[in-house]
Parts: sequence; C-alpha cells; structure tokens
Amino acid sequence: MSDQHEDGVDLVVTGGIVVNASHRQAATVIVHNGQVRGLLAPGAPVPVARRTLDVEGRVLLPGGVDPHCHIGEIVGDYAGQDDYESATVAALHGGTTTVVNFAIPEADDETPLDCARRRLDEGASARIDHALHGGLVRWDPGLGEQIAELAKLGIRTIKMFTTYRGERMVEPETILEVLRSLHRQGGMGYVHAEADHVIEDALALCAEAGRIDASHLAETRPALAENAAVAQVLATAQHLSAPVYFVHQSTPEAVAQVRAARREGLRAYTETCPHYLLLDDSVYGKPGAEGFVCCPPLRGHELRRDLVTAALVGDVDTIGSDHCCFSLEQKSASSHDVRHMPNGLPGVETRIPAAFTALVAEAGVSLERFAALTSTNAARLNGLHTKGWIGPGADADFYSVDPAASRTTDAADLHMATDYTPYQGMTLYGWPTDVVSAGRVVLDSAGFHDPGPVGRFLETHPLDDALLT
Repeated sequence: MSDQHEDGVDLVVTGGIVVNASHRQAATVIVHNGQVRGLLAPGAPVPVARRTLDVEGRVLLPGGVDPHCHIGEIVGDYAGQDDYESATVAALHGGTTTVVNFAIPEADDETPLDCARRRLDEGASARIDHALHGGLVRWDPGLGEQIAELAKLGIRTIKMFTTYRGERMVEPETILEVLRSLHRQGGMGYVHAEADHVIEDALALCAEAGRIDASHLAETRPALAENAAVAQVLATAQHLSAPVYFVHQSTPEAVAQVRAARREGLRAYTETCPHYLLLDDSVYGKPGAEGFVCCPPLRGHELRRDLVTAALVGDVDTIGSDHCCFSLEQKSASSHDVRHMPNGLPGVETRIPAAFTALVAEAGVSLERFAALTSTNAARLNGLHTKGWIGPGADADFYSVDPAASRTTDAADLHMATDYTPYQGMTLYGWPTDVVSAGRVVLDSAGFHDPGPVGRFLETHPLDDALLT
C-alpha cells in the first residue's frame, strides 16, 4: 500500500467474497487510480478512502470480458441499431467491463486495415475498455503485410467465415494463409465454422419444399455442417501448428473435436454462447420465431444439455455473447425467408445472467469456473493481461452478485438499442448489484452512473502458452 497518496485511496469495497478462476476468498478490495492495489483480510485496517462500498456478503466476480461483439455492424442491407456508446452502457448493466468488437470490411473497396482504423475512431464513445478482432472476406495481394500492420496496432486476431458464399465466406486456402500469417505475429485465427456446401444444399431443399421461413431455420443449417467445417479447419491448423479459436460452437461434437485436438498439443479453443446453453430449437415452433434466428441455429434439447455438460467439465473455454443488435422489425421483414434475414441475437447485456442461469443456477457449475468462462479465459486468449481477475495489479473491473437472487427478464428494462430479447419473460439469475469499471462505481443501489466516454482501446499482446482455467 506504499504507493497510495497521503490523502487516501479512491475506493474500498468491503464485505465481499472475491471469486477468481483459481480460488475464492473473503476480502476487502482496495482500489486506486483504476487498479486493484490490494486484497485485505476482513477486519484488517484499511486506508482512508474517498468512497466505501459495502457489498454485504455478496460475491465479487471479475468484470466480464466479452470476446465476441458485433457493435454497429452493417450486414448487407441491415445496419445494427447500436453504437459503442449504447452497447457499452448496456454491457455495464450486465456486468461486462471489456468487449472485443469486430472490424469486418463492409464495402468492396474497404481493406481490413482501413476497417480497423475506422473502428478505432468509432470506439471513442465507448464507456468501457475495448479491443478489436480484424476481419476479412478474401485474400488480396499484400494482405500478409496488412496483418503485420494490424499487429502493430495491437490487433492480433482475425475472424474468417466458412459460410455465406459471395458475402463473407473465405476459401480453405485463405484460412491457411491467414493462420500462417497470424502465427508469425503471435496471433490467432477466429473461425465461424459451418460447411457452406451442406448449408446451400439444405437451404435449396427447404426452399423447394416451402420450408424456408424462420420456423424451419434449424433444418437449413444442420449440426453436420458445423461438425464438418470444424474438422476441416482443425486439419489446417494442425498442418501449420497454428492456434485457432472457434466462435459460437453449438454442438457437443464440434466441442469434442476441439478438445481432442488440444489433447494432441494443438492450441485450439472453443467459445459458445448463452443462447446455446439456455434455449433450444423448440422456440422455432412458436410465434415470433424470427426473434431467435441466429447462425448456427439453436439446437435440440439433448444437444443443448450435452453442451452444458461440456462447459461443466471444462471442454468449453469462453462464453461470448455474439451480440448482434437488430430490431424485431428488421428481422420480421424477412421472416418468410431466412436466406434474407439478418442473423444474430442481442445479448451483450444478458450474457452474464443468461450464462449464470444455465451453468451456475441450473447445472451447478462452480463460481470459479464461471469466472473463467466469462472473463479470465477470454482475457488470456486475447492478450489482455490486466483483465479477467481481481488482485493487485489488475484493472479495477468487477461486479457483485447475489447467486440466489433472480428477476424476470423484460426487454423494456434492458438498455440495448433494440426492442426485444430472446429471454423475454424468463427468470434469470446472476444480475449484477454493483459494477465497478476502471475503479469507478458505475452501478449501485442508487442506479446507473454513466462514466462518459472513458473507455480505452486495448492493444492485445501476443498469445502465450499460459494454461487456461
């Protein structure tokens, strides 16, 4: 505590149970200049503080790190309804204090480097710290040099799609070259893995049978397509000995393939999303099916159950929201034909409560494992060294929660820039009571305190070999 100013520290948080991925402890948290400066035993003398926050026996978890957000993104004719300001305000209400957005080129003449620079400018309104994944839709001459320039900007991950032919899909040869180039920069490829030829055929068959509306989405993107694409990309990564990360995995077989590759020494990682853990494809048989259209689609009850088990036993590494902020009006406009509907669900605010409900409240996942899934592992995999844990030297990002408390979810009570939530009317646990971001109390019993555009762009460090929890 010797580095504190004589007139005291910024914040002392008392009465909490600090839960990190490795352990839990009753502790008083000392915060100054945006960082955690100490964890003291309950009852130990504390420095004078400008503010004291008593969390009354609640759990303190590391601020959420959401590795998968689409903020302000334009996809074809559809523009996401949010921007950095609205998305990060919503994130704070849900306990997330760091987001990683995507810089995927939206115009034919926009390069990955140009798009990244544009996203950096847009991030000026962010309320929380944020990083970027690059993106590409084709391999052009000089792209290897651009990947090196992106790394100099602090962007060492690039997302690629194996589906959406003619829009975002890249060929296997491109995936190989990008994985190779990223590996040289200490980076990693992010892959949306669905075999496009299988999906195109399934879409054609469904259209011919008149089953192409939102209620038949699951038929158009079968689990087989995801499992096949994961196998192909893993083979490429193994050929190169290059790390690879699979976004929004929805099938236990896909997760098992990644885990098997990891056992063989490949740095391969699985992300899933709360909606795959909490919802199943029965929603497509009910009115309002368009509100659940995402890719991959929600799977059957047994696959959902087995995916939860995979998360429980440690086969899932991270939980991302895959936040896409479209409105019901936008999604309903093409509910008769999923080939033209914007895919994705709003979820940056509900990521932690939905995952907490599926994993902790319903499946008995430990709070330590939950901290790893929603914060620690994403921070490590994105080279964010001061995020994902509560302890001396960490950024002062954390939230309190009463594990036994719940509330009914209503879109009207949320803060995302859309008019619906896929969890409407559901009882969710894990809602934050207090949120501290960069040492500022932004949510407490008095309500939300907007910190203003204080979020920093975070340059990511090269991927290391640190073990995940």
